[in-house]
Amino acid sequence: MRPFRFATMVTRGRSAEHWSEVARRAEALGYDTLLMPDHITDQLAPMSALAAAAAATTTLRVGSFVFDNDYRNPVMLAKEATTLDLLSGGRLEFGIGAGWSRRDYQQLGIPYDTPKVRVDRMEEAVVLIKRLWTEEKVTHEGPHYRVRDAMVLPRPTQRPHPPLMIGASGPRMLRIAAREAQIVAFVPSLNRLGLSTVRSLMTGSVEKRIATLRRAPRFSELELNVIVFDAAVTDRARSIVDGLTARLKSAVTAVVESPFVLYGSTSSIVEDLLRQRERLGISYIALPGRAMRGFGPVVAALRGK
Repeated sequence: MRPFRFATMVTRGRSAEHWSEVARRAEALGYDTLLMPDHITDQLAPMSALAAAAAATTTLRVGSFVFDNDYRNPVMLAKEATTLDLLSGGRLEFGIGAGWSRRDYQQLGIPYDTPKVRVDRMEEAVVLIKRLWTEEKVTHEGPHYRVRDAMVLPRPTQRPHPPLMIGASGPRMLRIAAREAQIVAFVPSLNRLGLSTVRSLMTGSVEKRIATLRRAPRFSELELNVIVFDAAVTDRARSIVDGLTARLKSAVTAVVESPFVLYGSTSSIVEDLLRQRERLGISYIALPGRAMRGFGPVVAALRGK
């Protein structure tokens, strides 16, 4: 059973100094990683923001959850990643996904292809990126990408390459993650409107996905992650309204089990995470940035244990 690790998912800073303060606060509270999404919304651009966060800290790892494969050429993305790995002193966690936000694609003016095509493209890109990180020169001709004598310098600081994280829900993405990744992040399934389906949020659904992963030859090498979308510690609520809301949600989550939400007292959340790890094997917990301070005692109680 792997020891616990904790990440905070943050997106924006009011200024350069404020962003640096956010990163230093995460490090001081004991978080292992600062993660950023990749959207054309009100957020900082992840590559440069992660570099700044790494420069402001000494031990905090930085990572993407997740780079959308369709937004960047894989050769350039591989090079940007190894540059960030170098500048962070080997603290990069490289997350990649097939893309899901229709609005992002509309703003970028690129086709929003079917899920199969987007996953096909991501699968090919992942294999290509890993080759670029581990081979001196790469020539590749596939259905979606063609490169000739491509070289990525600098070489990865972490060897053989930065840990690869793939967010997965469906059977095919799980198979790809089990074959290619070091970290598998469980995410809900989405409907045609891009909204999470209720069934995929439940613990039983995640348990079935883990059962699929267990059949993979590399299962023992995989670190299991969950991105928590809604969370609060009820004994650290900042106002009467916040406290009441948190307690109501805590009561609901006690009845409806889901690894994607965490509400309760510090002690109850610690117990819930221990039970969840025992049942599911999930040891890497990513929390929303707004919950960073409140979950400090939880992180202190479980990190590395």
